[in-house]
Amino acid sequence: MSEKKKKVSRREFLKLSGIAGGAAALAACAPAAPQAPAEQPAEQPAEQPTQAPAVVGKPFAGKTLRMHAISGANYDELYKLIPAWEEKTGAKVEFVFKGNGFETDKRLVQDFAAGTVDYDVCWDHSSFFSQYVKAGGLEPLDNYFSEEELADFIPSLLDATRKDGHLWVIPRHFDISCLHYRTDIGIEKPPETWDEFKQMAIDITKNNPGIFGTQFAGKEEALTGRWYEIQTAEGGELFNEKWEPIFNGPAAVKAATMLAELYQAGAMPPDMTNYLWEDVATQWVNGIIGMYTEWYGWYSFFQDPNSSKVAGKFDLARQPKGDAGIHSGWAGHHGFSITKASKEKEMAADLIKWLTSPDGNRLEAKLGFLVSRQSVWDEIIAEAEGSDDPLAKKRLELALLQAREDFKTPPLIAEWIPMSNIVYPILQQIMLGDKEPQAGLDEAVEKTYELMKEAGYYG
Repeated sequence: MSEKKKKVSRREFLKLSGIAGGAAALAACAPAAPQAPAEQPAEQPAEQPTQAPAVVGKPFAGKTLRMHAISGANYDELYKLIPAWEEKTGAKVEFVFKGNGFETDKRLVQDFAAGTVDYDVCWDHSSFFSQYVKAGGLEPLDNYFSEEELADFIPSLLDATRKDGHLWVIPRHFDISCLHYRTDIGIEKPPETWDEFKQMAIDITKNNPGIFGTQFAGKEEALTGRWYEIQTAEGGELFNEKWEPIFNGPAAVKAATMLAELYQAGAMPPDMTNYLWEDVATQWVNGIIGMYTEWYGWYSFFQDPNSSKVAGKFDLARQPKGDAGIHSGWAGHHGFSITKASKEKEMAADLIKWLTSPDGNRLEAKLGFLVSRQSVWDEIIAEAEGSDDPLAKKRLELALLQAREDFKTPPLIAEWIPMSNIVYPILQQIMLGDKEPQAGLDEAVEKTYELMKEAGYYG
């Protein structure tokens, strides 16, 4: 990888601008030069578009930055900071794509593979970035963000996207799921184990007509991830030290069996295999779910009485633990990356710094996101002390406990999403009763082994 070209500092830029401006002023004051004899007009070149002169203090005046972004729910609220950045820098931001996380990932994978990237900043995620790095689609960020600029970010979040000696993603906010359970239907104590969770979900369904005991997002990585964190709590691993898949053992089979038994008992919605994050959140606020594990980021939506029938009627708890005595804790973070194809990498870095600034974090913290800067965490915990919301302080303290003790990312390999694409359809078939759990996971392991072999893991 070639060394990044030396950049002119802002002070040097202003000095050079001042010299150029002074020369222009002296030229304007000088006596008019003698006129040369008239000549026949030469053929004129094709007319060029007029460019606005750069304005001192607006380093990117007249330029356009193209952005590939996640959208939906509360994600778009952060983008309301962009007009102020445009005013500050003189640049304009153009969104070339907006979609949910899975749509965004698919577009990025396609563009990196085809070499059709025409944008500068892209959404990224700790679970997804490894495949973009392997495809050569991202720019290492080490030269664009100083140690001082990174010092306020929670270290584990930065570490979650360090790979091959480089930093690839600047975290926007992170998430880990906790158990959400309804207090208005008689749940006095949340389940402490996944065995208790299963039985309680079945009982809720029987005792509360019109309410399903639980639910999960039922397709794509959303389903793979839930199964992954349950089987981890039960003592399972996805791979051994040689990167051979081993997720067809007793722990993984038990986790898949639990999903199947809940579905076939009618304790989960029948169309759950079509659900993603917004779908399960909608089911919850509609008041038809008794308990389920959910990301903290939906909290403000859940507690808004204008949108939620369960506002003020639920509590939060740490996720259940399994036979291994481990609490579930599938976790990751959203962030921003710079594309390798970008011709405006300095401008891209500047926008990312703006969106992940303390002001950006404060905005997202008010929406319920678990933000990435320690200084903002200190602020919101202090503010929660005086909140009228009984869950305000509990929620933050619980999230920090989980971040310290339960935070588990999937393997940081490019094959995580391709592996998920093998696993989740088989998990769906197991839930629907079309495959036995052991046979289905045996098949998934065999296909994953071939995937890893083709990727070069076995020499």
